[in-house]
Amino acid sequence: MLKELIILTVDDDIINLKLLRSMLIKNPDIKEVIEAKNGAEAIALIKSRPDINLILLDIIMPIMNGLEVLKVVRCDESIKQMPIIVLTTDETKKREAIELGADDFITKPIRNSELTQKITSSLV
Repeated sequence: MLKELIILTVDDDIINLKLLRSMLIKNPDIKEVIEAKNGAEAIALIKSRPDINLILLDIIMPIMNGLEVLKVVRCDESIKQMPIIVLTTDETKKREAIELGADDFITKPIRNSELTQKITSSLV
């Protein structure tokens, strides 16, 4: 796995962002965790921070949902290779997210062991 990872977490729920941060900062390979509260904020961060290595993306959010973020990222030449792991409580969204270009999928509630494994496999 790469060292010095910078991970963008995108979720409209502050508790989920805090939970993700607490799991991620325990990983010695992760240098920075950036947070966005909706898809529009995430797109702005992705475009302004070319050093982001991976996105953990909630699907159900106001303003711009995770599926819309996937569409925007996968259509933009400069960022379309960005690994994206989708997070959701809704299993029915899994196929749609994968079809739109998500690299992987984690069902909430998120377990630390699964999160670490999915991050590692998405970055290989």
